[in-house]
Amino acid sequence: MKFLVYIMVLFFTVPVIAQDNVYPAKKQEGTLVIRNGIVHTGTGQVIQGGVVVIKDGKIQKVGDQVEAVPGAAEVDAAGKHVYPGLILANTDLGLREIISGVRGSNDYYELGDYNPDVRSIVAYNTDSRVINTLRSNGILLANIVPAGRLLTGSSSVVQLDAWTWEDALYKADNGMFLDLPMLLKSPRAGAADPVKEGMKRIETLKLFLQEAKAYSRSAEKKEVNLKFEALRPLFAKKQKLFINANISRQILMAIDLAKTFDIQVVIVGGSDSYLLAGLLRQNNIPVILNSIHALPTLEDDDVDQPFKTPAILQKAGVLFALNDDETSARYRNLAFFAGTAAAYGLSKQEALQAITLNAARILGIDDRAGSLEAGKDANIVITTGDILDMKESVVTEAYIQGRKINLDNKHKQLYDRYRHRYQLP
Repeated sequence: MKFLVYIMVLFFTVPVIAQDNVYPAKKQEGTLVIRNGIVHTGTGQVIQGGVVVIKDGKIQKVGDQVEAVPGAAEVDAAGKHVYPGLILANTDLGLREIISGVRGSNDYYELGDYNPDVRSIVAYNTDSRVINTLRSNGILLANIVPAGRLLTGSSSVVQLDAWTWEDALYKADNGMFLDLPMLLKSPRAGAADPVKEGMKRIETLKLFLQEAKAYSRSAEKKEVNLKFEALRPLFAKKQKLFINANISRQILMAIDLAKTFDIQVVIVGGSDSYLLAGLLRQNNIPVILNSIHALPTLEDDDVDQPFKTPAILQKAGVLFALNDDETSARYRNLAFFAGTAAAYGLSKQEALQAITLNAARILGIDDRAGSLEAGKDANIVITTGDILDMKESVVTEAYIQGRKINLDNKHKQLYDRYRHRYQLP
């Protein structure tokens, strides 16, 4: 009976992986001009009646006055807003399709404490139906991250309109990810001290990193160690160590790792980062704030602390990005998280930067993405209202590397289906 139930579940869930009639767009060729829009460059500048000129997938010009381009296709964005494509900085998108119940649809978690040789990109599923719901909300790039127990592997940045993971790849293996132990005492009586146990695991991690660093410096090797080989870019500063750390103890430990091993570190989560903003700025350590639509980590914190943290980091001069890791909404509310931050101390343009240019800088792709500037990829979103306001924001067009992408998704298809079924206007 159990076997029969499993077969039925598999039968009904396999179609969920399909993309139906949503196909990746062809390469953009020639010149495209977007005129008359309210252009938000992502650098803090807003151009009324602005013009964006795109050629062969790249932005050629951005300004308030651009002469007519012979033979160019034109888009009239009068009354609309033009933004850089939004960037999801930390996600298991394309690795986890169905949250629970169907293990065959998920490939985001590896067993064991040390998996630096795991590469998330090779498991990325471009046919995920979740991807299209993000594009409809203006998210065009994402950093795909593996999960695990300690050193979980490398992330890669993808663009969200592709046939295969090779097509999707935007920047390969840009970050190595580490999940620090919680380092918080358990209220359960008789339980082992998690702080002591966590510190033991961290000391073991330091020994592992010391051996890996010595291996990377050694000119002659009798045998190849795949796990140590995977850490070479980290010690050469061609890769950053993204450390999942929320409470102060974890953040202090992350700073210690950065100093001890002379590596570039990024804090992910960062609930208590506002308490250590000065220290983070002093050590030039960026922060990716996960879902700010949440209760604070510790019960003594202000209930609205997650809303206020972005403004505190901004004032302290800490480079930070906002992220949406809410599995219930599947990451599509990124822009609205930035809207909340704007209501709690950030300016609208600072909030926009937190999900565009700041994210691009942290991920190491700011030479290609994150803002509307000449020479960068034409990753562009056009909306009928303020993209940070869920009451106004409707994405009407989106371009990835100049290609106009299809904004249809399963949600819209079901909406149309049942509107037709019940003859609704």
